[in-house]
Amino acid sequence: MSLRTTATRWYDAPEFSVRPARQDEGPELAALSRPFVRAGALRERPLSLYLSRACDFLVAQAPDGTLEGCLGLREHPAAGVLYNFCVAGHRQGTGMGARLLLAAFAKARGRSLTTLFTATTGSGGLFLRHGFAPTHPSLAPTAWARSLDPGRNARVLSRAL
Repeated sequence: MSLRTTATRWYDAPEFSVRPARQDEGPELAALSRPFVRAGALRERPLSLYLSRACDFLVAQAPDGTLEGCLGLREHPAAGVLYNFCVAGHRQGTGMGARLLLAAFAKARGRSLTTLFTATTGSGGLFLRHGFAPTHPSLAPTAWARSLDPGRNARVLSRAL
């Protein structure tokens, strides 16, 4: 009988670090995101966005240097928008997503942002477990809310900091 369960998977995963992305990591951010774009979980973004906005991203890095998760935080007046959140399939369920999210909270607080917004086409379970709640897009930063693709039918979530 095995004592290993899904709930204890994180014990089996090698450690990782969470840090700000470097300017030269745009290609790695795009490559990490590509499977999620193909699956419809993320919007397609050009490599030029990853290159020009690498400073928005926090990354989860494996001991061998491989990027296995990322999360963008775009600043707007008094609010932030979390975007392009993805964790490599073999790392899902290991706490990597939660660590990225908590690091984004700390970064947002350090920038004196008072609210975070995100949009999700999935269940949003991780966001909901970390205090996000459904909200109306009109409460989000206007430019970001206008950029949402209505065809994706994403739910907008927010969380006060």
